[in-house]
Amino acid sequence: MKNISATLATVWRIAGPYFRSEDKWAGRGLLAAVIAMELALVAVNVLLSQWQNRFFNALQAYELDNFVKEIWIFLVLATIYIALQVYKLYLNQWLQIRWRNWLTGRYLGEWLQGATHYRMQLKGDAADNPDQRITDDVRNFVEQTLSIGLGLLSSIVTLASFMVILWGLSNKAPLHLFGTDIVIPGFLLWSALAYAILGTALTHWVGAPLINLYFEQQRYEADFRFNLMRVRENSEQIALLKGEGAEREGLLRRFGSVIENWYAIMSRTKRLTTFTASYGQAAVIFPYVVVAPAYFAKSIQLGDMMQTGSAFGTVQDALSFFVTSYRTIAEWRSVVARLDGFEMSVNSAAHLAEHEPTIGLAPSASGTAIALEQLLVKLPNGKPLVSADAFAIRPSERVLVTGPSGSGKSTLFRAVAGIWPFGTGNIAVPGNAKLMMLPQRPYFPVGPLADAVVYPAARGMFPPEQIENALLAVGLPDLAERLNEDGHWNRMLSLGEQQRLGLARALLHAPDYLFLDEATASLDEPSEARLYRLLADKLPQATIVSIGHRSTLDAFHTRKVAMVEDGDVHVLSDERAKAEPSTAG
Repeated sequence: MKNISATLATVWRIAGPYFRSEDKWAGRGLLAAVIAMELALVAVNVLLSQWQNRFFNALQAYELDNFVKEIWIFLVLATIYIALQVYKLYLNQWLQIRWRNWLTGRYLGEWLQGATHYRMQLKGDAADNPDQRITDDVRNFVEQTLSIGLGLLSSIVTLASFMVILWGLSNKAPLHLFGTDIVIPGFLLWSALAYAILGTALTHWVGAPLINLYFEQQRYEADFRFNLMRVRENSEQIALLKGEGAEREGLLRRFGSVIENWYAIMSRTKRLTTFTASYGQAAVIFPYVVVAPAYFAKSIQLGDMMQTGSAFGTVQDALSFFVTSYRTIAEWRSVVARLDGFEMSVNSAAHLAEHEPTIGLAPSASGTAIALEQLLVKLPNGKPLVSADAFAIRPSERVLVTGPSGSGKSTLFRAVAGIWPFGTGNIAVPGNAKLMMLPQRPYFPVGPLADAVVYPAARGMFPPEQIENALLAVGLPDLAERLNEDGHWNRMLSLGEQQRLGLARALLHAPDYLFLDEATASLDEPSEARLYRLLADKLPQATIVSIGHRSTLDAFHTRKVAMVEDGDVHVLSDERAKAEPSTAG
């Protein structure tokens, strides 16, 4: 019972905000309409149950007029029933897509807000494969919540309605044993209750392990799919290393977990289906066995007997809701658990500063320089990495940051960008300054080349002529003619071409502070020199901070900062470098 209460509380926490959102009136209206139609269908079923009694009594009495009359009544009831079913489904689907649209937008907004998605990866939270949570699990949550909720409501109302019918039929058809009528008020109702309660208890006992098995199945499937995607994205490196055999072995090992868990689901489902199928078939004949003695004793008519069988079956179905829906409920609870984990992971990453010390970001006091004050950058496990105090990067400087691999150069850049929270101290950035980070492997969204170059700016912010000029300037004349071509540019271009494309992006956005994290490392030295001269010429007012290992970069920077090991951390040590004249060409 405690687990059920916790699940329902989680469901309300996930579902409730939609019905209080800006789309609340449409959502509430559609839900009310669907519920009203569900209740109307129960009412029609009650009328059909009464019709069944009259219809079979007319057959038994050979009353043609009543028979024809009941046919016409049935046609009217059937028409109403069909219309209600059709529009209940239509409005249900309409509600599903509106609800899913809102919930997907909410999750995307929270996941992509303020680098939360990145912090979730750094923290190693349990919300694996967020893509599946936002696609499959949101869809399943909406569909199954409505299905189970409406099904439960229908079962409760149906039970209440047909309990009255069964109680009345119990008075007409008393328990008849050995030629004697035994009067037990509502004995048909008590028989249905006992039958359904026993079936529900046994079904839960047999099927309970399915909840965890479905949870694990989704996790194994997502893990397998994610690693297939990694092979596709890194196919060139795998081919160069001839790593197909190792990848195949790794993929089959992960798929082995899928198969093993599926066999466990098969075994448990077989047991559950064996019981539920047997239970369902027995329910077909059970009410007639109970009421048959009264019929053959001529205590009731054929119509009463048929109505009893139908009403008993309806009550039994209503009471057996958890039996027939157990597999769906098991899947639904695993979906709820995964979305709950995703929400907690997003919330934990978004409010990291509230739970542990983090690096503070604030507007610069001077308003012109980036200042590091008592900064200690740490790894996610708490190990110190970089220390800096009273360190400033002033406007229009050209700063080269060097140091051994693993000394924390890239991590320091991430801290300045505001996406690395682990550590203490403060980083002050000029309030209106525009920062841009270019990593060694830049990111380009799938789509038109023009959109990839100007990312993250909106389409149309830069005219095509300006984009073409930027591509020509960085040495990509062939791409200048392909601005409207769709493509997966991270796959289609070499790393050197991607780095040139990243610098074209920098020329377009013209940031105040440009951080280059080995952003030209895949280019030959003459090309690298030409591009640094281009940046100096096109962005003369920009502050450029580079991470690099080549000695040839010294000539393009006015200041050199080395990462020097000092005990357990690396500290920033200032050096000087002579700048080359800024001439493009």
